Amino acid sequence: MIGLLEPAIPHLKALHIAMLVLWCGGLFALPLMLSLHDDAIGQADYSRVRRATHYGYTLVVTPAAVAAIASGTALIFLREVFVAWMFAKLVFVALLVAFHAWVGHTLVSVAETEGTHRPPAALLPLFLLLVPVLGILTLVLAKPDLGRIPLPAWLETPRELQLPFDVPSR
Repeated sequence: MIGLLEPAIPHLKALHIAMLVLWCGGLFALPLMLSLHDDAIGQADYSRVRRATHYGYTLVVTPAAVAAIASGTALIFLREVFVAWMFAKLVFVALLVAFHAWVGHTLVSVAETEGTHRPPAALLPLFLLLVPVLGILTLVLAKPDLGRIPLPAWLETPRELQLPFDVPSR
């Protein structure tokens, strides 16, 4: 089955990279846009900024995140990349997802509690976002051998225990 999908791998990689660029670019833009949520700019401008952040998050950034994660997951299985640097990369992807969720929470808080919730200044979130983005780029481009990292024995040895449920046989 995987052999049949092999010609699609370059297209899937291109989709994955394009969606990552869109997702990360949106995550960099949204804190900047959130910092513009200020009542002092006037109601018309406030409404325009509010709609732009809402639609940018829901119609561009979130679908790009879903497509990036789905295509990345497919690539892991198609390329059979079950190595330590990939699992380290997935930790940084989880941080990216957490940042994405925080931005969504902040958008809702600003919209639902008008005048009482202030989004943070854009500088701190942007620096925090650099951690997972640079971590992912470093791991993907360098593909370091992380096999030398000592792990506890319980993580490296099979437990040979039964699953708590029956597994159907083929």
